[in-house]
Amino acid sequence: MTDDRPHLAVIGAGPAGLAATVAAAAHGVRVTLIDSAPQAGGQFYRQPAAGLNARRPQALHHQWRTWERLNDALAHHVAAGHVTHLTDHHVWLVERGLKQQPTATGRTAFTVHALLGPAQESPVEVRADAVLLATGGYEKVLPFPGWTLPGVLTAGGAQAMLKGSLAVSGRTAVVAGTGPLLLPVATGLAAAGVEVAAFVESTDPKAFVRRTRALAAQPGKIAEGAQYAAQLLRHRVTLLTRHTVVEAHGDERLEAVTVAALDTDGRVRPGTARRIACDTLAVGHGMLPHTDLAETLGCGLDGTGVHVDDEQRTDVPGVWAAGETTGIGGAALSLAEGHIAGRSAAARLNGTEPDPSSWASAAKSRRRLREFFAALDTVYAQPAHWTDLVTDDTVVCRCEEVTGGAIREAVDGLGAGDVRTVKLLTRAGMGWCQGRMCGPAVAGLAGCAFAPSRRPFARPVPLGVLARAGEAGYSGEARDSREAEDD
Repeated sequence: MTDDRPHLAVIGAGPAGLAATVAAAAHGVRVTLIDSAPQAGGQFYRQPAAGLNARRPQALHHQWRTWERLNDALAHHVAAGHVTHLTDHHVWLVERGLKQQPTATGRTAFTVHALLGPAQESPVEVRADAVLLATGGYEKVLPFPGWTLPGVLTAGGAQAMLKGSLAVSGRTAVVAGTGPLLLPVATGLAAAGVEVAAFVESTDPKAFVRRTRALAAQPGKIAEGAQYAAQLLRHRVTLLTRHTVVEAHGDERLEAVTVAALDTDGRVRPGTARRIACDTLAVGHGMLPHTDLAETLGCGLDGTGVHVDDEQRTDVPGVWAAGETTGIGGAALSLAEGHIAGRSAAARLNGTEPDPSSWASAAKSRRRLREFFAALDTVYAQPAHWTDLVTDDTVVCRCEEVTGGAIREAVDGLGAGDVRTVKLLTRAGMGWCQGRMCGPAVAGLAGCAFAPSRRPFARPVPLGVLARAGEAGYSGEARDSREAEDD
């Protein structure tokens, strides 16, 4: 039986994608939710693997009731046939107008290309009338001597390990860098029995005082931060503000880190270095939006995030975006944007004019949260002179093993003035991650502004998959995950 309801493909099953899926499905749209994880939730609501039989997974989360409501609503729509949830599907490209034919809704068809499973084989195509991008964000990595040692991981990586596998990488940790993510990471590790030897934040506390009015507009967020701080005090964690990690030490794995104080200009103050023994360093310097798929579709950017209007529409007809892909702002903002995007997409796909009053509460939350996180961005700034810590021997691009010295030679000796030229001269950014990890660091060393690199594909793809893409019978309309597994 043919389902002639308009079809929306939602990419990403984090807070924004879940909220959008539930909102669109509730308003008469057939939704295919595509996500690379084995379970819905994204990073924020990441669930322990089923085989671990976690008795109290809620202990690793806050806003657990919100997650339960979203998950129950998703399950309801899947059971009713309104939503097809494709797990373990890695989207590498979204095409528009592949057959150059309008759909029944009058819109140009989109084709979502994905690879199935950990091996990323079994190519799948999903054809839809519209696409909603909820692809989230990724961590900004700033290198320093020793950062490639086993035991050094990103703050988000430490959190994902704890939430997803109920494991930690060591017994004694230092949590360092800057940004609001560090607080839940440090408290989560401490609650799991890890000794957090130090919480190292490069931000000056006085910066918060200068933003009191903007921050006070979100008392719930302030209370949340105070709760995290109280937990750190209970676990007797040493707090070092306006400090940074200078170097990580160890032979075969991490054994200690050296931290030092920063002056008002963001430079290391001589004579302030101290060595802290640890076997884990969770370090983070904020997040960046995932924009690969949006840029391939031709969507414009607003800074580093995807540009959207009041309905979360991009400047490409038929494409919506919500959550961290439009700008980093946390789970609550992602939920608000996802709800608005889902309702807008449903209305327009059903041929009606959206009613903004139906999402007035979400729009109000969106405005306030955007203002709040804009203020936080000015507070949680990376140290102004972090590049001074990158020695010539420090590996900057791990994939291609390009050092700080090679990048400086490309800039100072060969005249490179942008990330692309440095890439051509040194191969920095040509590896598996395609510059996602090293891009901000290369830009900092080159003395230029960081901008996302536009790539034809969002992830590496086997040549055989490219050769078969679009063939008749290659795959048809979206199939649910059980059918895909049986193929």
